[in-house]
Amino acid sequence: MPGNGTGGTAVTRSTLRQQIADALRDEVLAGRLAPGQEFTVREIADQYGVSATPVREALVDLSAQGLLDSDQHRGFRVHRFSVGDFRTMVRARALVVDGVLRGGEHVRVSFDVPTLMAVRRRAEEAARAARAGDLDILIGYDLRFWRELGAALDNACIADFLHRLRVQTWVFAVPHLRADPAASDWLWDGHERIVDAVTRGDTEGMRAEIHSCDAQALAWADRLDADARAAADPAAGEGPVRG
Repeated sequence: MPGNGTGGTAVTRSTLRQQIADALRDEVLAGRLAPGQEFTVREIADQYGVSATPVREALVDLSAQGLLDSDQHRGFRVHRFSVGDFRTMVRARALVVDGVLRGGEHVRVSFDVPTLMAVRRRAEEAARAARAGDLDILIGYDLRFWRELGAALDNACIADFLHRLRVQTWVFAVPHLRADPAASDWLWDGHERIVDAVTRGDTEGMRAEIHSCDAQALAWADRLDADARAAADPAAGEGPVRG
């Protein structure tokens, strides 16, 4: 929990702002702050035992990242992404990555040995958590894996954009996955195969594995739509689609 900097190591306002933003982002990703849930600056400040100013700044930062909606009179609420939003984000991510990887000599996807070993450890943990259906472990490792992989593109703007989209897709996915007893069937676990492709210098192999990840996400979105239609009109079909 963020501290107020008294009685110990001094914490600057900008540091506190980042700590609060990170903590709240983790709460949203964990599903403890649900889509549509409302709260005020004062409530968050009281929860963390800090002043209102860094909290307000943190909430504005998260709003700029598309994770929160602000209301001048009611405070803030967790943004509610739709299945259509999710599908659009996955497709946007796919277009950017595919374009980057087709850039030929303008693209550098490489690591030094220690960094590659660290990325592989992240990949192994993410894949293990995906196979076990452990969302709490998977989300953290998945985000770190893709963040570090994006850094190898040597383009901070693209890396930041892709990271923001991946956070947003997780924010949408978490409530649905937690409510689905078959969630582990839809958790992609190809992280290690991507690292293998990077190690071989196999750009086409990377593209194929990333395409597999995106295709699985889009198939899951189709399943959510089918389930929603069946729930709204049970007579129109034989029940939810189970892929």
